[in-house]
Amino acid sequence: MRIGLLTEGGYPYVGGEGGVWCDRLVRGLDRHEFDVYAFSNGQAQEDAGWVELPPQVARVRTAPLWAAEEDGAVHGRRARRRFTEHYGELAAALCTAAEPGAAEKPGTAEADRFANALHGLAELARDEGGLVAALRSEQAVRALEHACRAPGARRTAREARVPDLLTVAGQLERVLRPLSLDWYEEDGLGAVDLCHAASGGVAALPGLLARHFFGVPLLVTEYGVRLRTHYLTRPDASPAARTLLAAFHGLLTAETYRTASYLVPGNAHARRWQERCGADRAKLRTIYPGLDAAPFARVGEDRPGDRETREERDKRGKRERTDPHTLVWIGRVEPAKDLVSLLHAFAEVRAAEPGTRLRIVGRTSAPEGEAYLGHCRALAAQLFPDEADGPHAVGRNPVSFEQLGGPGAETTADVHAGATVTVLSSVVEGFPAGLIEAMFCGRVTVSTDVGAVVEVIGGTGLVVPPRNPRALAEACVSLLRDPERRARLGAAARARALELFSVEQNVAAFHGLYLETVARTPVRRPVLEGAGDMQPFAAPAEAHVPGHWTEPTPRAVPTWAVETPEPVTETVR
Repeated sequence: MRIGLLTEGGYPYVGGEGGVWCDRLVRGLDRHEFDVYAFSNGQAQEDAGWVELPPQVARVRTAPLWAAEEDGAVHGRRARRRFTEHYGELAAALCTAAEPGAAEKPGTAEADRFANALHGLAELARDEGGLVAALRSEQAVRALEHACRAPGARRTAREARVPDLLTVAGQLERVLRPLSLDWYEEDGLGAVDLCHAASGGVAALPGLLARHFFGVPLLVTEYGVRLRTHYLTRPDASPAARTLLAAFHGLLTAETYRTASYLVPGNAHARRWQERCGADRAKLRTIYPGLDAAPFARVGEDRPGDRETREERDKRGKRERTDPHTLVWIGRVEPAKDLVSLLHAFAEVRAAEPGTRLRIVGRTSAPEGEAYLGHCRALAAQLFPDEADGPHAVGRNPVSFEQLGGPGAETTADVHAGATVTVLSSVVEGFPAGLIEAMFCGRVTVSTDVGAVVEVIGGTGLVVPPRNPRALAEACVSLLRDPERRARLGAAARARALELFSVEQNVAAFHGLYLETVARTPVRRPVLEGAGDMQPFAAPAEAHVPGHWTEPTPRAVPTWAVETPEPVTETVR
């Protein structure tokens, strides 16, 4: 099977979003052939280069979303008129669509209007060689302004001023850049058997056009719902600009959900968001992200109590009663992780279990993260002043801030190996991969009830409300004082993680969904190998079985256009 993998800011770039699971998927499906179509998000990402690609990646085509060069297309009068018509229809759909947060969803009229305008712009770009200059032109801004002032436009759209129109037109030009690419040819996306978009939004746009031009089926994976991200971003924009941009992304998401053969959320949390945004429940197939369990096998299989004698068990119990307990937090340091609540909770844990230590092992990725880390260090110094055993001894704070790769924290598995309890204190969380790593290591967890945490834990750890230090502390203390319960929950957590969240289950699930999608797709073309034989999987399975699905659908003819022969009558004598 030939698969067109569509990504935005991810695979095959080093460190790209979602690049790890894409790489594992491609390597796991080594019997298929992949063409990668990737959008880059910046010059730094392009300078970093690509990851090492396996041999099943036959071709990689890239395009920058952060910059667009002039395509040199010069539009005549008829092309300009077509552009004004289609762009105006798209703008009108934005101005009449339901506002974000409203109870009503985009109506069928707005959805059809948006889809027709999008396809019209794509066909114009294909005929004329691109739309870069047209999308940047004053003509586009005037068409947007006309739609905002037209009767029937929503109040927020009518309030848009010239700076708002320029902002919206600039953002639309960026997200519509894929229309001008040369990917939509018979030897491009027209040659694949299936398009797999690694995320929604702009990454799925080439898949929509491949479906429109060639009938290629589309599969969309959303481990984080892009529409939700757009609703939560751009707080600095005016209400009119936010409304129009949210309407565009809402209509693009609705068109993606309508066109896709299957939608793959990564968890129930993302699935609920997709359903809320209009996804058909019959198209949804939940596939959990696959994590590599091999690096954690040594720690996970070395569980206290396995094949122990009674004497060894007594020694271990005595040692656990004397050795200090250790709470571990691992992740990216940012305000959403709520380390402040964790530090306040640890103050109560320390009062109940004086020997307990807290290790915060993380990294920062922005100036905001560095400032937050400094604030947390200052709070830890205030809550836990250095404790010295005597007047000439050096004190030691029970809270340590570390980075992976530093002393005592060579790998994530090494950190979990020294943990008594792994803690997650976030107030916002998507799919908690860090918890799964702890589960692979057989460690019990205490987490806040956010995102997909409860779905991942599944009863193998303790879950408390977010922003509640007392509840977090009580859960930690209860586990610190009960070693048998820790061992029991840790073993159950490891078994659950190996069953549901391994790379093997992820690859097997996508392999089955690929086959199911292609098997349900009508025959588009016969694909021949070099020897002239039919290429495997180029046609669905039912195409080889006689039946009504292999016959062309007859064109509907109105009854008044059908010749009805006059009946022959016989005279009875």
